[in-house]
Amino acid sequence: MQRSTNLFFASLVMLLGVAFSVPTFANENAYSEAVTNFKKASETRDFFNSAYGYAIFPTVAKGGIGIGAAYGNGRVYQGGTYMGDSSLTQLSIGFQLGGQAYSEIIFFKDAKAYNEFTSGSFEFSAQASAVAINLGANAQVGTTGNSAGAGQAGSNHNAAAAYINGMAIFTAAKGGLMFEAALAGQSFTFDAK
Repeated sequence: MQRSTNLFFASLVMLLGVAFSVPTFANENAYSEAVTNFKKASETRDFFNSAYGYAIFPTVAKGGIGIGAAYGNGRVYQGGTYMGDSSLTQLSIGFQLGGQAYSEIIFFKDAKAYNEFTSGSFEFSAQASAVAINLGANAQVGTTGNSAGAGQAGSNHNAAAAYINGMAIFTAAKGGLMFEAALAGQSFTFDAK
């Protein structure tokens, strides 16, 4: 019993270490690359043309065993202009195991949604969900959360996305594998440039 408990905690520490060793402090190239990749995806292309603005998180690192956490840095744009920085945090409790890195983009339908997100502190409601897309041959589809988090609507790459409460959310796995059925909420901060 003692050995299995030690193995469990050692695995937890290792998985969280691996998940958060992915660079979450993105450089200029990471932002440009993430935006370019999302612009190439058929699921998100039209959103760039019609959205009031968007927030891009090039790398979000997530890991957990029972209790999980995620973190990533991002930038917020309005009409293609860089307006400020954002950070994403997420804590979750429930069935989950593993670690992964993914990119996330949030489109704002109008000024109301943009202003709500950039108010300084924002958290997704229970209705928020994300469409998981494949950004390339090397991408692995995993789950980025369910329920109150920005979760995957399924592994169907042709899933249609729509604005919910003025926001449309997409994720793209970069690596790793995460199994979960956890209640999770993403929280965001915003600091104007």
